[in-house]
Order: sequence, then structure tokens, then C-alpha cells
Amino acid sequence: MSLFGSLYVGASGLQTSQNALNTTAHNMANVDTTGYTRQQILFGTRSYNILSVNASSVAYQQTGLGVYYSQTRQVRDEFLDKTYRKESGRSAFYETNTQVIEEVEDLFGEFQGAEFSEALENLWTAIEELAKDPCKATNQNLFVTRSKEFLQRALLVYQGLSDQQDNLNTQVKADVETLNKYGEQLVEINKQIMKIETGGTENANDLRDKRNQILDEMAKLGDISYSEDIYGVVTVRFEGVDFIRSDSINKIELYQDKTTGFYTPYWSQLANYKTVNGEKVLDLEASRVYDPTQTISSDMNTDIGSMRALLLARGEKRATYQEVDPATVDIENYNTNISQSLLMNIQAEFDYLIKSVTTKINEVLKNAAEEATLSDPSSTYLRDEDGKPYQLFEMIANDDAVGFTVGNIVINEDLVAEPALLSFRLKDGTEDKATMQKLLDVLSDESYTLNPNLKTKTNLMKYYSSLISQVSNTGEANKEIAAAQVNTVNEAFAAREQVVGVFSDEEMEFMIKFQNAYNASSRYINVINEMIEHIISTLGR
Repeated sequence: MSLFGSLYVGASGLQTSQNALNTTAHNMANVDTTGYTRQQILFGTRSYNILSVNASSVAYQQTGLGVYYSQTRQVRDEFLDKTYRKESGRSAFYETNTQVIEEVEDLFGEFQGAEFSEALENLWTAIEELAKDPCKATNQNLFVTRSKEFLQRALLVYQGLSDQQDNLNTQVKADVETLNKYGEQLVEINKQIMKIETGGTENANDLRDKRNQILDEMAKLGDISYSEDIYGVVTVRFEGVDFIRSDSINKIELYQDKTTGFYTPYWSQLANYKTVNGEKVLDLEASRVYDPTQTISSDMNTDIGSMRALLLARGEKRATYQEVDPATVDIENYNTNISQSLLMNIQAEFDYLIKSVTTKINEVLKNAAEEATLSDPSSTYLRDEDGKPYQLFEMIANDDAVGFTVGNIVINEDLVAEPALLSFRLKDGTEDKATMQKLLDVLSDESYTLNPNLKTKTNLMKYYSSLISQVSNTGEANKEIAAAQVNTVNEAFAAREQVVGVFSDEEMEFMIKFQNAYNASSRYINVINEMIEHIISTLGR
């Protein structure tokens, strides 16, 4: 090789070393940047000049033309990326569940300064006092007052549960909007990456960092899978359905129930419509993003994403006692649609408690009036002016399909105005002790279960405690899983950071290496330059 040709070899060393230094400096500048991926420069050898070809030689006689910059690539591990994203999605699922349960515990623990259990205990105390002296006006008034207080606090608790459903419903809408926004950003980034990398001379690494950061955030919302084609374009599937294609997005839409206001995410491209009473109605079953009847299981990957957790905790409706009452329960429907929803399950069990207390007290009063009539047809004992038995609790809407749900019960205003109408004094002037005992039995009779899947019987006083214990146990189980999952995510993140993260000490080593390489190329050029100058100076004489 000529001396002038050797200058190009040295120049190639200077250029590649400078590129390597720039890349190292870029890494150092982004050492604390969230989502940044360490970049690595690749070198290649330029083509060789063949000086001579000898058939008897083992190899050609060649001379090198130097080094060239090949590409600056990201250092990532696809397996670690997928592991981290799946585990962070699972962590988001259990963290969301834990937050919902903590809110429920706060609701039951202290609502507007008074625990609901206090209202239940006060009602029991009022019945006990009434049983001691049922004809005393003070005790009658206390019984009616405590019953009204019990109903008011029950309504507050149930309304609190409903408000939580509404809050979760708002979060569902926000999550869907966020997911669609991420999708739009990915489509735009895909276009930019494809435009930059089409020439094959440059990698859009910073755009890829942004895209990977979006994929990390999307994974927290739900189960995603993705792949990258030869053009650098990423396609994404969300919950098993195409979401992002090369240059388009299949947005998730929201259907809002007219009765509850609850949102249901669905795929517009899969939507079917049917005609009901001349009106075009969306068939959700064919297009909904999540199947609420799916069993939650890590093996089936159905416990991934905050959006699924929100929908599951919220449920599909306002649940009532009819979902758990042995007289009306459909066990298959309960196990499929109610039991997995935290709020619907609690609503149903709580409503069953209120329904049982109110209807049983009404039943005692009605039976007492009817028994008095059996012995004396002209008896007006515990009957109003129309001859109807007094009922302490009444339905707002006299609809058996609704029944004695919390929101459909009011206290009898006649009894509130005049508690003495509940005189509990028989025709012979004696106190109605038998009815008093039946009232005591209302809260102490052990013939109730929390839900159809439990066999242990309890009374209405212990029922509420059992309900609270169930919530607490569920909360503890979710907290333990959430804590374990956080550790799993942290381990996956740390393993990934070992690959993608920037470590300042390591980058300093690279910087020193590339500086020395740059200096070596510079000295090489100086030597060649001095040789050329010496030859020219010598020949010039």
C-alpha cells in the first residue's frame, strides 16, 4: 500500500473512534433518563486490496484499507422485555385489587364518623330493652329510632359501594382513552422509524426508546404481545386481538349502559349489531375486550392488567340480595358473574343482611297481629286504621322484582311519628313476651350464610362480622400476592437493567479505550506524514 493510501487507513481510525466517543458521551448524558437504552457502536473492516494471487499460497496477499462505522445499535434482550412487561401487568392487576379492597375496608371501618356495626349493635340493644319492658313508650321510641338509624347507615354504606363502582367506572374510561392514545403514538413512531431506517444507514434508537417506554406502560393496562418486522415496524395485539398494525390502530370503543352508566370496552372492528324493537343495538358478547365470566388464573394469564382488575372489581351492575338469597339465588349465575367481582359480591351480601333484618322484623310484627286476630277476629292489635298489620319497614316501589333492597326501603313514617302504636300490650292487658322473644330471635337465629358457596351458618349479628372478615381476608391475600409480584417485577427490571442500563464506570472505561484508539490513529497518521515529508524533502534535493 502506498503511503498516501495509509493516510486513509489512519483517517478511518479517527472517524470510527470519534463516532464511538460520541456514542459513549450520549450514553453518559442519558445515564438517568427513564426508558433510555444503552447504545453500542459496531465496527467493520473495509475491503482488502489483493496484491497478488499465488495458487501455491495458503491465502491471498492482501492489504487492509482500514475500519469503518457499521451501526449504532441498542443493547436489549427480547426475553427480558417480555418477562418484565408480563409481570408488571400482573403486578398492576393485584395492586389495583388491593387499592379497591383498602377503600372498601375504609368504607366499612368508618363512614362519616360512625361505624355501621354500631348501628347494628344499637338496634340489637334497642330490641333487648324493648323485650324488658315492651309497653314502655321510651323503649318503643328507641326501637323505632334505632331502626331508622340502622336503615340510614345501611343506605350510606351501600351508596358508598355504588360510588366506588362509579369511581372505578371513571378509571375504566380513563384507561381506555390512555391505551388508545398510546396506540396513536406507536403508529406515529412506527412511521418515523420506517422513514429513518429505510435507507439502512441509520438506526432510530431514540425513537425506539420512546416506543419501548410506551410498550412498558401499555403492558400495565393489559396483556400485550408484539413483534417487529424487517422494516422496524412493531405490531401489537391487546388481549389477543390486533390493536396496532403497521400504520393503523384498531381503537377500543366504550359502550355505556343506559341504566347503570357503566362502560364496557369493545372492539369496533368486531362489533355486531342486532335489531330489538326496531332499534339497532350493539351485541357486546361478540366484541367485548374482556369476558367477565373468565376464571382468573395466572396459568391462563387472565390476571394481567389494571383495566381487567377495574372491570372485575366494579362488576356489571348494582348487585342486590337476590344474587345470594337462598330463595332466589342462581348458583351458576352467582359463580360465573358475581363471585369474582369484589364490589358486586359485597353489595349482594350486604344487601342480603339488610333485607333479612328488615323483612324478619316485619314478619314478626305481621305474625303477631295475625295470631291476635285468630284468637279474636275483632282484634286491632298491631294493626292500622285500615286493619292492615303494622310494618316497620316499607318498600318505596311495591315491586317484587326489586324487593327489599337497600335503596327501596323506608321506615314507616306513621310509626316514626307515633312509636306508641307498637304497644305490644295484649287484649288481656299483659305484655306480649312471645313477640319480644321472636324479635330477639331475628338477630340471634343462626340460619344464614354469606353466599351460596359457604355452608357455615351464622346469625345476623355475626353475619356482618363475617362479611368484614371476608373482606379483610381477601385484602390480605391480595396484598401478599401484590407484594410478591412487586419483588418479581423488581427482579425482572434489575435483570433487564443489567442489559439495557447505562453504568457510568463501564462507559468511562469505553471512553478511555476509544480515546486511546483515537490517539493511536492520530500518531499513526503523524508517522505516515513524517515519512512522506522525509521522502519529499529528500527527493526534492
